[in-house]
Formats: sequence, structure tokens, C-alpha cells
Amino acid sequence: MSVHTIKDNSSGLLPVTSLSEEESLFRATVRDYAVERLKPLVRKMDEQGALEPGLLKDFFDLGIMGIEIPEEYSGAGGSFFMSVLAVEEMSRVDPSAGVVVDVQNTLVNNVFLRWADEAQKTKYFPKLAKEWVGAYALSEASSGSDAFALTTRAEDRGSHFVLNGRKLWITNGKEASVFILFANANPSAGYKGITAFIIEKGFKGFSVGKKEDKLGIRASSTCELILDDCEVPKENVLGQPGIGYKIAIETLNEGRIGIGAQMTGLAQGAYEAALAYTKERRAFGKTISDFQAVQFQLAEMATDIEASRVMTYNAARMRDARLPFVKEAAMAKYLSSQVAERVTSLAVQLYGGYGYTKDYPVEKFYRDAKIGQIYEGTSNMQLQTIAKLLLSEK
Repeated sequence: MSVHTIKDNSSGLLPVTSLSEEESLFRATVRDYAVERLKPLVRKMDEQGALEPGLLKDFFDLGIMGIEIPEEYSGAGGSFFMSVLAVEEMSRVDPSAGVVVDVQNTLVNNVFLRWADEAQKTKYFPKLAKEWVGAYALSEASSGSDAFALTTRAEDRGSHFVLNGRKLWITNGKEASVFILFANANPSAGYKGITAFIIEKGFKGFSVGKKEDKLGIRASSTCELILDDCEVPKENVLGQPGIGYKIAIETLNEGRIGIGAQMTGLAQGAYEAALAYTKERRAFGKTISDFQAVQFQLAEMATDIEASRVMTYNAARMRDARLPFVKEAAMAKYLSSQVAERVTSLAVQLYGGYGYTKDYPVEKFYRDAKIGQIYEGTSNMQLQTIAKLLLSEK
């Protein structure tokens, strides 16, 4: 079932966890797809470290790669909150698939929505809605949390820029056809020289390097990007030269809500697996769910997940309502990543020895959870942001 008919329902805030009829239908559509089509492939994709061929076409056909893209550009014309729902439901089954959808919507499409000119939107939005995967290229080997220490350079050659450098840890790097890439076009100006560029995979001097062999979210590609005298037309500058730092900061604030959704969905998937197992596993003549100690652990897991969901939904609703949301986004990202690690650990424990094997789903959820405390701003960086904003409040 396609979701291309979704409308933006964000005018007038609903209660945080209440869904409109359209949102409920959307969530059910994504959930059904994830369970029926994605779930049977999860173990194979984890072992092979790659998405199953054909899944990306499914994602585009389902309409979940262009959720906020306006209908006039072939998108779904939906809301940011709907992107959060899609990421959560995909991650409930496979966080690797969830992050593909997340990066496409909350980072790449979001950048175009906010910063691209009309010519750029007309050229790239229909492709991003129908066939092109996007990637967001900020990090470098020596530039992670200190994002503005990046060393990739852009030299103005009149009709075009020439970029040189390397990017690291780029999600969707293998599959992407277009990249939002940050380079410094005026190093003497420090971070105010950073500029955002639209890079197509076929540009001269651009190549995708090593694909990382990761602990978790293994089916999601994480790659190095190499720029060796890469030629970029002037019309592929996003915004204007020198405001890349602003684009990066503001986009990542929204992207963190997407990671909150990924971690919430991941924790939900692990919890559901553990809950079902406790109702089946018998010990001392009864199911282990009959033991109070197990019941308390399940209650803690469910409570943590609900708190994570409420905070994530709240941040997404605030963003759609154009209210200040940076603190709430940082809180949602921080809490959800903590919850995901805690819930998946308990899920493994409830399975006992079986939980430590690859025959059951919880060990993968456990491995997948760790990245939530690292990418799109480490937990320490989220705490720093939260504290700074709290101290600035009057």
C-alpha cells in the first residue's frame, strides 16, 4: 500500500502520543511492510553486511523515502512527525533499514527543504522521492564531535569549485547517488568558511572508498568518501558559501530526533521479543513470566520505552509546530540511546543462554543499540547541549 496521499497534519498540536487517522494508517502501512517483507531478511542482511537487493525500490515505492518532499516534486507531502513514525516502525524490525530511511528524510531531504533554491529542488527532489538515495557527509577521521575541525577544502575556480579531502563514517555511502557534503572554502575564516555542496556520485574526482565492517546496524553501509580534485558546479552550493556550519548544526538538531525514533523502535522490537519468550519459556513448572522478578524487568523495559517515545514524539511535534526544539531533541536522542542499550541488555538476559546466540533476535538488537550513543552527536555532546540550554534559560 502506498502512502503518497499523506497530508501534513501538524497544524494544531495533538497530544504527544495520539495519532490522527492519517498518521495511524501510515504507521500501520509501514509496520505491515516491515513485518511481512523486511523481517524474513534481517538475519541474512546482518550476516552479509548489506541490504537485500530490491529493498530500496520497495522503500521508494512505499513512499517512505520522500515523506516531507512536497507533492509537486513527486513526494508524499507529509510531516516530519511521519518521518519519525516511519523510522520507528522500520527500526522495530531492523534498525539498519531504519537508519536508511532516517538519513534520507531527516537529514538529506530536510536540507533541501530548508536550504535549496528552486532550481535545486526541481532537479533533485523528484529523484530523491523516486529513485536516489541520499547521504550526509560531515564527519572526517579527525573531525567527529569537533565537526568544524574538518580539513576537506573547496577552492573557488570561477565557474566551479574543486574539492579535496576525505570523509569518514558516511551512512548510505554505498547506495547513495547524491551527497550533502561539507568543505571549507575559506580556511582563514575558520568555521565561517565551511560551505555545503551537493555532490553527485558521478562527479569527476569523487569516489566511494572503504566500507566499514561494523559491530551493529551491519546492513547499513558506512563508507569513506574520497575527493581528489572533485569538480563541483557553482550552482551546487547549498545556501551560500560560508553558511555550511549553520546548515550542519540546524540539520543535525532535527536528525537527532530521527535517531531517537530509531532507538525507540529498536528497544520496542527487543522488548516484544523478550515478552513473547517469557510467556513460552518454562522453568520450575511454570512460565518465567509468572515470576515477579521477570515481571518487574518487563515493567521497567516498557516504562523506559514509553518515556523514550514520548520525548521523541514531543520533539517531532514541536519541530512541526515551528516551536524551539533543540533542547528537546537532545534530550530525546540522549534518553532513547540509553534506553535502547538498557532494554536490549535486559532482553538478552531474559533469554538466558539463548539470548547470546544468533538464533534469536535480541543479540542483534543488543549490537545495534550501541551506535545510538555515538552517531549524530555522542551522549556527552547531548548532555553538553542540554546543560548549556538549561543554564541559558531565564
